[in-house]
Amino acid sequence: MGIKTVDELPTCESGICIVRSHGMAPQKIDEIAEKGFEVIDLTCLDVKKVQQKAIQLAKEEFLVLILGKPEHPEVIAINANAKLYSDNVFVIPDLEALKSLDNKIKEIKRVGVVIQTTQKLEFLQEIVSYLVPISSELKVFNTICKSTSKRQQEAKELAKSSDLMIVVGGKNSANTTHLAEILSEITKTIHIETANDLKEFEAFINKAENIGVTAGASTPENIIKQVIEEIEKI
Repeated sequence: MGIKTVDELPTCESGICIVRSHGMAPQKIDEIAEKGFEVIDLTCLDVKKVQQKAIQLAKEEFLVLILGKPEHPEVIAINANAKLYSDNVFVIPDLEALKSLDNKIKEIKRVGVVIQTTQKLEFLQEIVSYLVPISSELKVFNTICKSTSKRQQEAKELAKSSDLMIVVGGKNSANTTHLAEILSEITKTIHIETANDLKEFEAFINKAENIGVTAGASTPENIIKQVIEEIEKI
């Protein structure tokens, strides 16, 4: 259909440029428009909400903590939006990164928290527990996508009655990899992208009596059906 992914914009070109669901730095969106493209912003509404909450905290002069992976496009966009209004914006991938900001937190005393939509609730709880004793004012927005939270909870319940969980979805998908991490703490878990990947796990499948299947948010329904059909054959 002529649709292609670009990492860098041509010097000048006309046509439509779609901003994907993870969002993008506002400066980049302006640059796209300036180069002559028609911009269609398809940033997920849940991701937009995180951006807006981060901006709100920055405007209110909180030290802004964005919990998530620094290299993830969603986090890059949230960070870029908040930094338009404050220099005190930091991406926190883990507790150790937060500990390095202890002095800054004690100096500013007002701390605001948002979290990448596909992160784990346990990560948010861990960070908030650490912040409570060292901050005078703490404002926390639980911006984890409700769909992600629900999927994680349902999958955890399924894992409790399964001796093997199969998670279907892209290896570069944050919500899918987090799902696999969560379930691996409960039962034997494998993460695959397509039905073809099942071949290397036939031994596990043959040994299992109860197999649970779940998938990431963007995994197509037909891929999930193919995986289930292949499991039944094995």
